[in-house]
Amino acid sequence: MRKTVVTCALTGVLTDPDVHKVPVTPQEMADHAEQAWNAGATIVHIHFRDQTPGWGRMPSWQPEVAKQISDAIRARCPRLLQNFSTGVMGADIAGPLACLEAGRPEIAALNAGSLNYLKLRSNGEWAWPPMVFENPVEKIQAFTETMHRLGIVPESECFDTGIVRSVAMFQKSGLLHSPLHLSLVMGVDSGMPCDPEWLPLLVREMPAGAQWQTIGIGRQEVWPLHRRAVELGGHVRTGLEDTFYLPDGKKATTNGELVQALVRTVHDAGGEVAGIEETRALYHLPPQP
Repeated sequence: MRKTVVTCALTGVLTDPDVHKVPVTPQEMADHAEQAWNAGATIVHIHFRDQTPGWGRMPSWQPEVAKQISDAIRARCPRLLQNFSTGVMGADIAGPLACLEAGRPEIAALNAGSLNYLKLRSNGEWAWPPMVFENPVEKIQAFTETMHRLGIVPESECFDTGIVRSVAMFQKSGLLHSPLHLSLVMGVDSGMPCDPEWLPLLVREMPAGAQWQTIGIGRQEVWPLHRRAVELGGHVRTGLEDTFYLPDGKKATTNGELVQALVRTVHDAGGEVAGIEETRALYHLPPQP
């Protein structure tokens, strides 16, 4: 069994910090990144929020904000790897590209296909107006070209089975290079369910040698998913972007708590958590000087 990389997704996109205490400011992001590092994570996945107080701190694609947050995390945890989100609705990707240029993360999420992004309330009404998260090939290509130019490793986020299968085509066409890295996003209501029984089939559809991780969106159901991922040789991610709930059903208030629980899950599944140099090797990143 190979070593298991643990990633922490610090804050997410739209969670209101006045309701759930997700980190927003550079100081808060650095605090939570340090918690994750101390608990065993070697990668943090980063979304950027508007720094103006109020209005739920909406997403920001301002490169100066990205750099402030990235620099704060590097100053606190210089060995910790950074993974920037690039997920943006629509065709205008100037903001995410500028953030990659400004922050120069080691890794970046690449939304590898489109999805009807839907959620229903219990009364049958839409939780939000139905929308399409559009990621056509032209958009994917623009991101991969920039990532390759900057030496950033793309991590293909896959919300359904067709997107998993598309990654192999992106590789064959030259859009993606080996080694491939896939993130299985499971638990979005209109995407793949957060069900461990899906994992062997999804792994079978991946190109040989691909690295992959589970991103479980939900409550207690995410923990059996991560355990099965470890058993199958995958990597795992948690954090306040993905869940607020610990395996015992209690609500987490910090990213450190969630990473501690995920490390225990890795050990309970018979795995070992990858250290930073092992993580760098898996991502084909050079050793740190």
